Amino acid sequence: IFQPLHALRTAEKSLLPGYHPFEWKPPLKNVSSNTDVGIIDGLSGIQNLVDDYPVDTIAKRFRYDVALVCTLMDMEEDILEGLKTQDLDDYLKGPFTVVIKESCDGMGDVSEKHGCGPAVPEKAVRFSFTLMSISVAQSNANVKIFEETKPNSELCCKPLCLMLADESDHEMLTAILSPLVAEREAMKNSLLILDIAGIPRMFKFIFRGTGYDEKLVREVEGLEASGSTYICTLCDTTRQEASQNLILHSITRCHAENLERYEVWRSNPYHETVDELRDRVKGVSAKPFIETVPSIDALHCDIGNAAEFYKIFQFEIGEVYKNPVASKEERKRWQSTLDK
Repeated sequence: IFQPLHALRTAEKSLLPGYHPFEWKPPLKNVSSNTDVGIIDGLSGIQNLVDDYPVDTIAKRFRYDVALVCTLMDMEEDILEGLKTQDLDDYLKGPFTVVIKESCDGMGDVSEKHGCGPAVPEKAVRFSFTLMSISVAQSNANVKIFEETKPNSELCCKPLCLMLADESDHEMLTAILSPLVAEREAMKNSLLILDIAGIPRMFKFIFRGTGYDEKLVREVEGLEASGSTYICTLCDTTRQEASQNLILHSITRCHAENLERYEVWRSNPYHETVDELRDRVKGVSAKPFIETVPSIDALHCDIGNAAEFYKIFQFEIGEVYKNPVASKEERKRWQSTLDK
């Protein structure tokens, strides 16, 4: 039962991320090649200059690549089982394509009811990721060897960074999450080489920023808060336009365009008034710093539902079950009755 201290330390170390040796080809830009890295201070590298926004908080995180390696090592059996199930050689070197879903959300109030800890924000934010799938190219087709069956479960959601911060504090989020974003951008252009079952295998990563609610999407993409005239995070529609158009919506916003609009907002190259400038940038008012993948949100589900109910109510007014071949004029009459 009793183990010598060095054995306990070795066991403890093996449970922490950073224990597995790995390398990147080409090496990651602006990221240390040291792989023996555990939990690090989320504020490391942030210089407190007089002009800067003060970052008075506590944040802890893993280095992004180290956390991904640890996750892959935990899944060694799943990877080998997947190769076997698909009748592939278990010594296959890849490259394997790994799809990662990124998530970030506020954790609500974490204030101390008693005691006198440091003066830090009384809310917390967690940035995490989920490994969604692993596939490998075989004879011009991608063969999936692993797919997460419960992608929204807490059990497969790996915490990457935990900070005491308000999710509405754009400057704080930018300061703490920017190094993570930089590491992620560096990994997009490199191959990870990692020993799985004694064989060096290659992995490339695809990142999908889909685990954000509307509040966080607005925050990280630099949009105005949810009370804005620009009601939508996917398109440029205003409240007025949305109320008159229940059906025809398409995804038009993107991260690159938001960045361009922020530069216009910041520099005002056409010397416009505030209202004219705001209309030009369509509600972008802060610097976007995380790229999110546009996906249907609750607002658009509601718009779709409203459109369906609108049609149903029209049919009920016109008693379509009695007269299924009504003329266009009659249908317009039902619509005007409903609009009243």
